[in-house]
Amino acid sequence: MAKLVSSTHGLQRKAGVTRGFGHYAGIVEIPGGDLIATHTDGVGTKTMIASQMKRYDTVGIDCMAMNVNDIVCVGATPISFVDYIAANTNNAEILQDIVRGLVVGAKMAHVPIVGGETAIMPDLFAGEEFIFDLAGAVVGLIPGGRMMLGDAIEPGDVIIGAESTGIHSNGYTLARKALAGYSLTESIEGVGILGNALLEPTAIYSGPVLEAVEGCEVHGLAHITGGSFTKLLRLKDAGYQIDSLPETPPIMRLIQDQGISRTEMYKTFNMGVGFCIIAPEDQASSIAGIFGRHEIRTHEIGRIVHGNGVFVNAERVA
Repeated sequence: MAKLVSSTHGLQRKAGVTRGFGHYAGIVEIPGGDLIATHTDGVGTKTMIASQMKRYDTVGIDCMAMNVNDIVCVGATPISFVDYIAANTNNAEILQDIVRGLVVGAKMAHVPIVGGETAIMPDLFAGEEFIFDLAGAVVGLIPGGRMMLGDAIEPGDVIIGAESTGIHSNGYTLARKALAGYSLTESIEGVGILGNALLEPTAIYSGPVLEAVEGCEVHGLAHITGGSFTKLLRLKDAGYQIDSLPETPPIMRLIQDQGISRTEMYKTFNMGVGFCIIAPEDQASSIAGIFGRHEIRTHEIGRIVHGNGVFVNAERVA
């Protein structure tokens, strides 16, 4: 019988002991001592932008990214993926576009799609245009019992941020509200066609992250999604001081210019950093080299300090 080791809902059980905490995947121990991680995630209301733009071939990449980027945070290597598409009408051409994006994402993440489900529910998704939801679930193997939960994080460690490709797949409710005065087909200086900028696929970090875990000393991993840098507190109750972020992407500057406070921005959007690796300072250049070989730029955006909370440019955000 499998034994629950950790859960994203805040329970850990091992050898009869239960303690509260939350992380990026549920983990179970299977006979023989190996660990299996499971995780599920979706694309959220980014699907609304896809429907409005009638562009459906990239959200599958987002779905794959949201799952594999999360599960590697516990040290798991993704080994299989299943998808779930729910829609209001059985439009074969659009569904094929969505699946095409999933296949592209699977190739990028080196994860096989082993199954899936499509549900047509016109009573639930009412509307004349194509309306859909897209989610997936991933299974990962933690080799040799190597579970990474951030316990090794200590003051002096550096926070290495991997650049994002855009908003990724979180914050779209706020983004759509802030940008309601613009047309998705409008060309905006520095941003380009607004709808295309909003549909830029989420970066897939699983490859370089796992290489870094294998070849370097890594103390913690965080996928920066909903909640932005507050996600760091999932790892360990420590002080996360962020003061050297890369330049804010144009799409996020546009959103902030609509009257969104800086605090709200840093609690909602990735602000140019889609993934954080926490490691000893002497490991930073090696980790940057690994990401560089995958054509992903990194920056030393901060460090671990004594105390607790997340501070961005000296402002507490969590």
